[in-house]
Amino acid sequence: MIGKSEKRPGAKRRMVRGGVALALVLAGGAAVVAQVPAVQGAAAMLDGLRGCRSIAGVPERAACYDDKVGALLGAVEAGEVRLVDREEVRKTRRQLFGLTLPEIDMLKAEPKDEAELSDLFETTIASGRQTGPRTWRFTTAEGAVWEINSPPRKIAPIMPGDKVVFKQASLGYYFIRINGQIGVKGRRVI
Repeated sequence: MIGKSEKRPGAKRRMVRGGVALALVLAGGAAVVAQVPAVQGAAAMLDGLRGCRSIAGVPERAACYDDKVGALLGAVEAGEVRLVDREEVRKTRRQLFGLTLPEIDMLKAEPKDEAELSDLFETTIASGRQTGPRTWRFTTAEGAVWEINSPPRKIAPIMPGDKVVFKQASLGYYFIRINGQIGVKGRRVI
């Protein structure tokens, strides 16, 4: 109604209610954390396996290996630990190329992967289309979507199967060379 003022809770009362709500959430979170069993990390599991090598007695060493391997296999089956081979890591690095991500040890290139240490990234184009009068979008074989704005007029249309080479530029952009044509600046959008 017009002219009637509605009584609102004061600032102190709102702070007390907010504090009580926060305490209930934190207490509930602590109870949930207390119910989750402690999971041993993969690195600790591998260290345990390495420790078994130093045991001199054959029966004790075999028992140690059985125990540690059982824990590792249990963690793998439960989905708490995942074993990844080099080819899967290489494939994932290729799919994530062009995205700014935090440093992840698992995705770092090994010295054995000499091709991955290059400044250039080469792949093929799966599809391409002109999205505006001066804008092209194309998808690489790995599924990454790239965009080129204001390409030179001499650039040929982007076609599936074209070879593309990327070289990192600055501020999240890359120099993109398609089928050996003049390099253009572009960025990954998806």
